[in-house]
Parts: sequence; structure tokens; C-alpha cells
Amino acid sequence: MFASVRSLAATAVALLALPTLSAAETVKIGAAFSLTGNAAAYGAQQKAGVQAAIDDVNKSGKLKGITLELVLEDDATSKEQGIAVFQRFINRDKVSAIIGPTLSTTATAADPLAQQARTPVVPVSNTAPKGITDIGDYVWRVSLTEAQVIPSALKVAQAKIGFKNAAILYGNDDAFTKGGFDVMKASLEAAGIPIVDIQTFATKDRDFNAQLTALKAKNPDFLMVSALVEQAAAIVSQARQLGWNVPIMGGNGFNSPKLMANAGPAAEGVMVGTAWNKASADPVNQAFIAGQKARGNDPDQFCAQAYTGVLVIADAIAQAGMKGGREDIKAGFAKVKDLPTPLGKFSFLPSRDGNHAAAVQVVKNGKFEILQ
Repeated sequence: MFASVRSLAATAVALLALPTLSAAETVKIGAAFSLTGNAAAYGAQQKAGVQAAIDDVNKSGKLKGITLELVLEDDATSKEQGIAVFQRFINRDKVSAIIGPTLSTTATAADPLAQQARTPVVPVSNTAPKGITDIGDYVWRVSLTEAQVIPSALKVAQAKIGFKNAAILYGNDDAFTKGGFDVMKASLEAAGIPIVDIQTFATKDRDFNAQLTALKAKNPDFLMVSALVEQAAAIVSQARQLGWNVPIMGGNGFNSPKLMANAGPAAEGVMVGTAWNKASADPVNQAFIAGQKARGNDPDQFCAQAYTGVLVIADAIAQAGMKGGREDIKAGFAKVKDLPTPLGKFSFLPSRDGNHAAAVQVVKNGKFEILQ
């Protein structure tokens, strides 16, 4: 008996002398998306993108012993709800990074909480040109701003159509749509294109006939609209119902299949600058699309950006030496360079804004196609 005890003790000592193996680490990623409310069309696609990316990264073995765990919540397209969700992510769930929220308006309210708590935030759809990365050095934006997309999209559209003047319609009570208007106005002015009229609306509006009638009376060659997709579809439909066939270009809010689903044939010919070239033959993009279709989803730009957000966080963990703490991820972001993603080769600018190629889409036969 004593011999067996001595044998067991010797074995225990030998095992203790071996190098210890750390248990597999789980890194929690919070995702706050508009699953309800005015921006729910975007949130549904973002949810699909993030869930697929978490699965794909975990299956790939890229993070060697680290498993990403998704904590998903609804920001309800609301500042108040966005703040509450961020508080839970930071204090209750102890997430290492946060993706979202969906809208810039919600981000301006919620992101400061993360900045104060030194928790990295990855905006994947906040395109307001000002007020997002300005919040602080823990905010690293994947989504291209309207200022990065609209000027080049306008240049392509003018070369294609040759319009000589323009009008603008925009939502004046939302940070994203107001920011989009500022860029549209500046882009037209920089291109020397006269603006014949500007009209506004509120987020809750659904009848735009008064504004469209006033704009139509000025007979512009081109109409630029900064709106969320629910209003965008109604604006396009009502313009055509008025017999007004002016070429229309939208801001980032138009980038959803909901535009065609809600506006129907009225959406034909509508143009929009985009951060995602769906037609790209890049293998990463094609694998992303195939993966989404296998899951029963037809992805849009918001899905691709959300998917990319997870890839960026995963690469930051790898760049930090396979460390998934908040400070590790923040430090890793600075080393992300030319990362292959569905959006193309992705890097961060010194401003902590995303940097990759943009494109212009046009609605043709009920679907978005790249405008050549």
C-alpha cells in the first residue's frame, strides 16, 4: 500500500514538473444592432454577418486556443437602449470588444461609455463623417464614411449621366442623414454643380409629396437623397408616382435590399455609393457570399461590413500575440494592415477610420449591380 502511495506521489511530482497547459480562452464580443425600430432592415443583415463570422473564425483555428463568443443585443434604433446595452456589455458581460451600434445617432450616445471604460468599439455601419472616431482612441471604425464614398460616387454618376444641376432631400433629425447631406452639398459644390433647392424631412415622416413637389418645380437634372431605407423607399416611390423620373442617388442608407422590396419597380435606376462590391471576384468575398447563401441569406453591404468587423477583431487578437483582453485588442488594431475581407484589403487610417476601395451600385432588374 505504502509503495503504491509513494508511486502516486512520484507521479504527481512528475506531472507538476511538466509545462502547464492553459485552458482554452473564451473572448466575448458584444454586438449591438437595430433588430427592431426604424433601422431593423440593417440590423437583421448585420446579425447574419456577425454570427457567420464568429462561426467561421472559430472553425478556422486562426486564433489557436481562443474561442470567440458572441453576445448579441438589440439597440432598438434608440439612444437610450443603445446606452443600456453598452452598459450591460461593459459591466455585466465583461466583453473584450463591441461591434455596433447600427446607427451613428445611437453611437454618439453609447460609444462614450465604452471609451470611458476603455473598451474597444468597432462601428461597422456608422458613416456620419464627424463625431464617431472623434469620441476617442478606443473607437476603430470599419465602415467607410459618407465623405469617403459620396464624392467618388457622384463623379461616376456625373460622367455617366452628364447632369448640370441638382437638388437635395435629407432627414434633418438624425446624425447619419444630416452628415450625409453635409457631404452631398460639399461634393456638389466642389464639383461646381449648382444646387437648385434643398428640402428636409423628419425620421418619422412617411409622406414626402410636399417636399418632392417643391423640388420637382425647380426642375433639377439630378436628385440626391440622404435617408434611412424605410424613408428612402417611400421617397423613390412617391417621386415616381408624381411622374417625376429624375435620376436619384442615395447615401449609405439606400444600401439595403429593402429599397427594392419596398419601392418595387420605382427603384429601377437608383444609384448609391457602396462600401462593398458584391460583384468582386476576390476569393474571400465569394466565400462570404457562398456562406451566406448556404445559411439562407442574400447578403448586403451591412452584412459584409459586420462580417468584416469580426475578422478585424480576430486579426487584432492575432496581432497582439493571441491575447484577447481589451487593451490587447486595441493595440492589435493599430497593426491590422491589408487584411483580406469581403470588402477587399482592409487597413485602418491614422484617424482610426477604415480604408478600402469603394464602388457605385445601380438598381437593375430589381437588384443592385455595380455601375461601370
